Amino acid sequence: MSETPASESTLHEPYGLKGLDLPNRAVLAPMTRISAHGDGRATERMRDYYRSFAEGGFGLLVTEGIFTDTAHSQGYLDQPGLATPEDGESWASVTAAVHEQGSSIVAQLMHAGPQGQGNAYTSGLRSASAVRARGEQAGMYRGSGPYEVPDALSAAEIGEVTSSFAAAAVRAREAGFDGVEIHGANGYLVDAFLTDYLNERTDGYGGSPLARTRLAREIIEAVRAAVGNDFVVGIRISQGKVSDATHRWSGGVAEAETIFGALAGTAVDYVHTTEWKANAPAFPDEDARSLSQLAREFAPTLTVIANGHLDTGAEAAQSLGDGGADLVAIGKAALAQHDWPQRVQQGREVLEPLAPSAFGELATLQDWELRVPEPASSSR
Repeated sequence: MSETPASESTLHEPYGLKGLDLPNRAVLAPMTRISAHGDGRATERMRDYYRSFAEGGFGLLVTEGIFTDTAHSQGYLDQPGLATPEDGESWASVTAAVHEQGSSIVAQLMHAGPQGQGNAYTSGLRSASAVRARGEQAGMYRGSGPYEVPDALSAAEIGEVTSSFAAAAVRAREAGFDGVEIHGANGYLVDAFLTDYLNERTDGYGGSPLARTRLAREIIEAVRAAVGNDFVVGIRISQGKVSDATHRWSGGVAEAETIFGALAGTAVDYVHTTEWKANAPAFPDEDARSLSQLAREFAPTLTVIANGHLDTGAEAAQSLGDGGADLVAIGKAALAQHDWPQRVQQGREVLEPLAPSAFGELATLQDWELRVPEPASSSR
């Protein structure tokens, strides 16, 4: 066992986030799972899964995406929800298990938008516009073939979506969560509104980059009004999507300034940037700065969480240093070892992240979980 290099010491320093006293800067990244009951209630398996990361030293955990209503928000069969009182009650044992280990936990609230591929409540997708998501559905989540063409949300439906996020946030607070993260990344509904080619609206929710942030801003304000000022509210932002991994904002740095500046003007506490590689340039043909560095510059009052292949202590330290981040979210590397923060701090071996392909063709993530020591997920 060796001592932690000085360059990595920041990772193990405490951090204050809106009343949360985090013991370190290591965050468990949100990772899609399909381990809930069919109606969206959390299971004992999920309780044990999240507790294991708290035991392993992660100061803050962000859950998988949790659907917010019994209409069109669910993205995958057996995805967990906070859409009903019963859903909320089922999460109480999860949050209690995490808190017993001294960690905090945030619920990521998600509406599938154009990338839905399994809904136990209803059929049909809703999005900013009637534009099909690129690519094909994920087989590991029981999908196949192209995504469906969604229907464009009406003005009334947009209001219902906003209200459902607020109601889900209240259920999260009642269940013992320490905060909520609005999923505004990876091609799901909020990101579809942010994305030029998925948003053809002309009603004030589309057009300019600032107008395309309107849904995100309204959801943030509705959630804040519902949960009060002493509860963490964050948002996750990306360029790439589940269905379009290489997408970049067409407006480059100027569009980043608009998006992050607009978010900084809301009641949100943090912005969680996610890229394929967190420390890589967001716009390599224009600028050398990463997305987290741009968030730091254009939203200087917000806490910045960076995510994207921060597999080693050195990569995490780079993001916390010159990379502009206050906290780092660890995904696949955390799946390889749920005690990633402790291993880094103690100078023990950090294993290479695992990939589903290493285990052959598996029907579902549950199958994968039964065949490897650590529960499996996908960083989305």
